[in-house]
Amino acid sequence: MESIIAPGRIRYVNRGKTGGCIFCVDSLRDESLVLHEGTSCYVIMNKYPYTSGHLMIAPYRHVARIGTVTEDELLELMKLTGQTVEVLTSAFSPEGFNIGLNMGRAAGAGYEDHLHLHVVPRWFGDTNFITVLGETRIIPEEIEKTRDLLRTLF
Repeated sequence: MESIIAPGRIRYVNRGKTGGCIFCVDSLRDESLVLHEGTSCYVIMNKYPYTSGHLMIAPYRHVARIGTVTEDELLELMKLTGQTVEVLTSAFSPEGFNIGLNMGRAAGAGYEDHLHLHVVPRWFGDTNFITVLGETRIIPEEIEKTRDLLRTLF
């Protein structure tokens, strides 16, 4: 049997609810994960990614629902989504993407107080037995290394 040691996961397992917002600049946002800043929205890495290169795009304003963003925010959200797909394609040559918003806990939102769009690069075979049976994801590269590469491409 092969053991997979992923010490970074303990922070996720032991995390508790904290006050503040993980997407707001003046709150809990992890600046080291920000890849690109636009006018009204920005691109940030997912601290607990599904795959390498799992990125999120969020407006700076603290809004929870798509109907509350301005036209400018919505336009930039979509433009940054397109740019993010191009950057990830250049960096990792994925065979597809999952792109979406999860609004509300019932829809799978892990963080529902601040709207954010997920861009997840996908490859054939990236969901295998360990993901399905072991409920474990294997991320093949340190998040800092992925961050450093992607920052150069934005």
